[in-house]
Amino acid sequence: MIDTLLALTPLLIVAALLVGALWSATRVMPIAWAAAAIIAFAFWEMPLEFVAAASLTGVMAAIEILWIVFGALVLLYTLMRSGAVDRINAGFATISDDRRVQVILLAFFLATFLEGVAGFGTPAAVVAPLLLALGFPALAAVIAALIGHAIATVFGAVGTPVIVGFQQPLGAVEGSIAEGTGQTVPQYAAEAGAFAALFNGTLGILMPLVAVAMVVYFFGEERSLAPVKGVVPLAIVSGVAFAIPYMATAFLVGPELPSLFAPMVGGAVVVGLLRAGYLQPKDEWEFPPREEWPDHWVGTIEPGGEDAGAEDVDTEDADTDDIDAPAAAKDVNSTPSMGLLRAWSPYLVLTVLLIGTRVIEPVQEFLQQEPFLAISWDVFGTGLVGGISWAYVPGTWLLLSALIAVPIFGMDGEEVVGAWKEAGEKIIAPAIVLFFVIAMVEIMLNTNAHGTSPIDASMIVVLADGTAATFGPAYPMVAPVVGMVGAFVAGSITVSNITFAAFQFEVALALDMPTTVLVASQSIGASIGNIIAIHNVIAALATVGLVGAVGRGIRLNLIPLAYYLLGGGIITTLAVYVVFPTVF
Repeated sequence: MIDTLLALTPLLIVAALLVGALWSATRVMPIAWAAAAIIAFAFWEMPLEFVAAASLTGVMAAIEILWIVFGALVLLYTLMRSGAVDRINAGFATISDDRRVQVILLAFFLATFLEGVAGFGTPAAVVAPLLLALGFPALAAVIAALIGHAIATVFGAVGTPVIVGFQQPLGAVEGSIAEGTGQTVPQYAAEAGAFAALFNGTLGILMPLVAVAMVVYFFGEERSLAPVKGVVPLAIVSGVAFAIPYMATAFLVGPELPSLFAPMVGGAVVVGLLRAGYLQPKDEWEFPPREEWPDHWVGTIEPGGEDAGAEDVDTEDADTDDIDAPAAAKDVNSTPSMGLLRAWSPYLVLTVLLIGTRVIEPVQEFLQQEPFLAISWDVFGTGLVGGISWAYVPGTWLLLSALIAVPIFGMDGEEVVGAWKEAGEKIIAPAIVLFFVIAMVEIMLNTNAHGTSPIDASMIVVLADGTAATFGPAYPMVAPVVGMVGAFVAGSITVSNITFAAFQFEVALALDMPTTVLVASQSIGASIGNIIAIHNVIAALATVGLVGAVGRGIRLNLIPLAYYLLGGGIITTLAVYVVFPTVF
């Protein structure tokens, strides 16, 4: 019990100060990191060199995330200054300029596609600033993008959470798997992934509706869900159009492609229906007038809209610190040759680059070769290895897409320098926070890595162990919570799966429950945990200039989190005791 409370202390500090007291993340995360370091040193007897090594591996991981955020910002500012965002906005009007429809098309279908291609924070980093540029309040853009992409994280980055997240830890119980099923670890992991698709696909049918409801209720003229009724058919059809290919691909093909095929197929179906005049809401819903927005809705980047760029701005004499990107953008009317395909082309280039670098294995291997394209370091000889795969992470391809956009849009040097300068300025504040939060995570994951700890398990495993011991036969109802804790702390479904998949397997054996079901349930909590993971929220907020709203963003996302965990617990319990009780 004492060990569990000690392991919980850093998270309690974060919850109390960040979410409860609404302190800024720059104040809270150094405190939480210090608490984790002191507890690890004093109670897990983690040597100081291991504490330092774990912290440095966290810093290296933070650099990779910041590289993604920086690339997303550069691409966003490039499109804003070229006038492409105005053209994209006009293009959406040909389908629907209803903000509820845009949430479904962008925050759900586009975000899930980007998650399937790249993962690791890419969807929110790309979609949130795009929504912002289309006129969404910054906070609404982040909330919608985070909620919308959650279901796709189960098979994000071409199946990494299953291929790596399940297979790596389950290798430790290979004998039990072979004895119980006759399968290899990859075969068992793929089967668990198929169950994960069934569970998450079922829950995910309502996620487009949840995303719309959150935006409408919290960012409408008055707090009411009445405007949601107009898009219920569209939202449900969108959820089903995604879920069917999502589950079918997982069962018939494997874990690599569900989050790629589902948004492509489902999105094509929904766009086709909308263009044919079906499922269009009868009335148009819009945000309140800009002057009525509360200050906490908007950060340092002013939202765009159909009139963005209409202001006459002298970019030669003005200080770029005082110019929001849409105001500094070209007037789309001054570039009549800007077609919709041309405006979207940087994102199409980005999609091709991301698919190529993730799907073509020789390219994938080449981009991770050391020492020039990737860096790894056994920090202080502790066995804790930090790495930066700068050539492979999506940030590189976001930046390349931005560079390719320059000749496409005919931008001059001043516009390009302005875009890169603004992106650099916006990255400073989140960098401080990310360094501390991921350093804290690495300490909690590696508290027993030195091998002489008086406590056998790491802080993270101690937390999960205490949860299982507390709930016993009722454990299936809370099994997704374990995955959520891992994702909340680590900000990654892959890390959560690596940390807890074997634990879920062992708990299932101890409680005589289907192991495949509980391993699959791990992905339920781990996927939805991404929407409240501290550095995921920070990274998304950074792309829209709203770093100070971390606590508020997490607090709002507790609502969809509650739906997903409650629904996931019910589904897991039914699967364990009613539907699949004989599965190993």
